[in-house]
Amino acid sequence: MKRQVPGLAETACDSHPEIPDGLYLVRVNAAQFRWHATKPFYILRLGVVEPHNLAGHPIVGRLYCTQKAIWKLGWFLRDFLYDPELLAHEQVDEKALPGLRGVVKISHTVLNGISLINLDGFAPASQWEELSAAPVSLASGSSSAEASR
Repeated sequence: MKRQVPGLAETACDSHPEIPDGLYLVRVNAAQFRWHATKPFYILRLGVVEPHNLAGHPIVGRLYCTQKAIWKLGWFLRDFLYDPELLAHEQVDEKALPGLRGVVKISHTVLNGISLINLDGFAPASQWEELSAAPVSLASGSSSAEASR
């Protein structure tokens, strides 16, 4: 049986080139909880808002929910202005995540021949102007931000 799938042909060409490492103002388009082996995680589907030349491009990454990595999920939720009451009750509502905006720092890793996006750092959307104006060497250093968390 053949099925018509609109938009499928666009995936055959490289219509979404790999987004370079760096800082982006993004909007959460979707989030989904998954469990793989012993590692629960959220898949985040983000859409670039700025810089304008990459607006609309997707960024897909994972935030793990293990005891060792839960701090990063909390950092993301706080900086993207997730509902503080839900956060205080240790609840993540996937339906409340789409539409949240913030800054994300990404890098790429190749694992078993597959390019993966690392979500290295977060900041509130209100800091985008300041962060995007900073020289790349300063903006890409997340050690001070992570140390203060």
